Amino acid sequence: MKMLPKRRETRRELFIEDFHGTKVADPYLWLNDDTDPEVKKWMDEQNSDFSDYINGFDVRNGFKERLTNLWNYERSSVPYKAGDFYYTWRNNGLQNQNVLYRGTLNDMSELVLDPNTLSDDGTVAINTFTFSNSGRYLAYSLSSKGSDWQTMHILDIETVKTLPDVLHHLKFTTPSWLPDDSGFFYSCFLAPKSSEVLEADAKNMMVRLHIIGQCQSEDKLIHKDDDQPEWNFTFFTDEDKKWAFLIIWYGTLRKNKLYFRPMDNLDAEWLVISDNFDENWEVAGVVDDIAYIVTLSDAPFGKIMSVKLSSDGVTDWKTIIPDTGEMLEYVRLVNNQLLCVNLCHATHRIVLYNLDGSFDREIDLPTVGSVSSLFAKQRDKEMFIQFGSVLYPNVVLKYDFEARKMSTVFASKIDFDFDSYETVQEFCTSKDGTKVPLFITKRKGIAKDGKNMALLYGYGGFNVSMTPSFSPATLAWLDKGGIHVEACIRGGNEYGEDWHRNGMLEKKQNVFDDFIAAAEYLIDEGYTSKDMIGIHGASNGGLLTGACLTQRPELLGAVIVHVPVIDMLRYHRFTIGRYWIGEFGSADNPEQFPFLYKYSPLHNVKMNTVYPPTLIMTADTDDRVVPSQARKFAATLQAADGGSNPIYIRIEKSAGHGMGKPISKVIDERADMLTFLYVNLSK
Repeated sequence: MKMLPKRRETRRELFIEDFHGTKVADPYLWLNDDTDPEVKKWMDEQNSDFSDYINGFDVRNGFKERLTNLWNYERSSVPYKAGDFYYTWRNNGLQNQNVLYRGTLNDMSELVLDPNTLSDDGTVAINTFTFSNSGRYLAYSLSSKGSDWQTMHILDIETVKTLPDVLHHLKFTTPSWLPDDSGFFYSCFLAPKSSEVLEADAKNMMVRLHIIGQCQSEDKLIHKDDDQPEWNFTFFTDEDKKWAFLIIWYGTLRKNKLYFRPMDNLDAEWLVISDNFDENWEVAGVVDDIAYIVTLSDAPFGKIMSVKLSSDGVTDWKTIIPDTGEMLEYVRLVNNQLLCVNLCHATHRIVLYNLDGSFDREIDLPTVGSVSSLFAKQRDKEMFIQFGSVLYPNVVLKYDFEARKMSTVFASKIDFDFDSYETVQEFCTSKDGTKVPLFITKRKGIAKDGKNMALLYGYGGFNVSMTPSFSPATLAWLDKGGIHVEACIRGGNEYGEDWHRNGMLEKKQNVFDDFIAAAEYLIDEGYTSKDMIGIHGASNGGLLTGACLTQRPELLGAVIVHVPVIDMLRYHRFTIGRYWIGEFGSADNPEQFPFLYKYSPLHNVKMNTVYPPTLIMTADTDDRVVPSQARKFAATLQAADGGSNPIYIRIEKSAGHGMGKPISKVIDERADMLTFLYVNLSK
């Protein structure tokens, strides 16, 4: 039995902003203020309404029980070799945060660091970590309540005790250690002007050198640029600590400057490898002063070049591996060879080349799927890979380069009948004729009679590839007879930089067209029907589902709009939203305003339109995509809807954009989401 939705009327204000002669109303602008008692009351009331609704269904308890069972399995990261030990992050099942252990490869059972002891509710998480050169120290960063802001700490591995050193005002940085373990380089910002996490901006990044035992205020300044407050800096070294590199970047587009200088002269001028923002430049590694550079310059799928480094500059540029037509997802030096993780029709391949660019071998993977992480050092004879797929729980593999043999280090055991299901890849045709890959996971032999619930997931932006990956939540959906579909739409990285660029800026509509075409394909092929198809996307994917909701409400049976970028006229005014201008554009630009206004979900909600059941999901301390966008969208949709379908917002407390979210919160969140989909799609 479906519960009748509760509707509240949200107060409106008369506020109109002029965008290049176009007057745009923002009646719920007051919902931007997270500290306003009225806004807090509004959030509490909306959460109460949703809680009353979702807890009225017995199936919700069933989903939570099944999700708890499915998540209660031991899992492990790839091993990291540092000093005399191997290290791994492991979870015994329902621990809110993963725990660091060490030991031998066959017995990593000695507890090193347990972040679950750092907070009562599991909302303090480890964000980044790096071992020193000898393995004596571990630098690790902590974030609280899902914030992007971090504090850096240092663990003495010999005593297994955390040192007094604490570094503040960090974001988007990984420490790079000195050769003698005495300290490390890191990036940080000035102290934010506001103590409110959702107001704190990140500008004037700088690189500093921290020496163990000294106060952060004493850390030496290595690099900054007061004339470019929005530029960001990433400092790193080659594995031998002979050369220092500096990447300068200013947004999420894969375009950066790249410089270097000798490590034995940190006061020397930076030498140029690339001095413009035209393309992407990354360093895979250095051998005998030859740097191996990965770039998209004149190579939409990526190519590898070599260049000779010296204290006078660079010479002898060569193309080692040209563009092969498969996206270079990841490249590094391993076994003194070039290891490439390629994308082939949105699945991963591992290909090994010699340093002269000659092909050596392809390393076989267990099935069609995704390499989620990889660890190996430049001269190691072994490599560790974490691999998984929709129906293949993440496994940790070891590859022996000399024996040319793969072995299993760790495999999870999960209570699920995997043999009864299958994942198939099919292709739909978008509005302009573009073929779009779909990964369809379903029970074997399922009838294509249009009577199956289907959940279509997508992202479509920022070069992010939708490769088939494992999630216990997908298994819970399959358990209930649902079909799970992942759409590899434009805006991602699946088919190179052209695939990405055809889904950004003025071509963003292609992304929505691809996703709509995927939904229509599933309906036309009999997998599902209009009333039984749901869509889900998060962050940029929340923009995706919000746009599809406003453009084709009659096509969809239910919609999940998750931590969304949804106000395309103002998103760049909050926290790090300005980083995304290269991807989306800015309404402050008179040439870009028209296409943003045309598809912005917040501004394309139509009065008295019947919208499908919709759940908007956000979190109160999301400082990446601020929750005010979701709040305004919920109020707008609730006021405009001309039907009686449920339209709710769920606001997670003490959580951010998703990073570091405790397992307990993840299970509750997914139980609510799957329940909402099930009760509105099942017929």
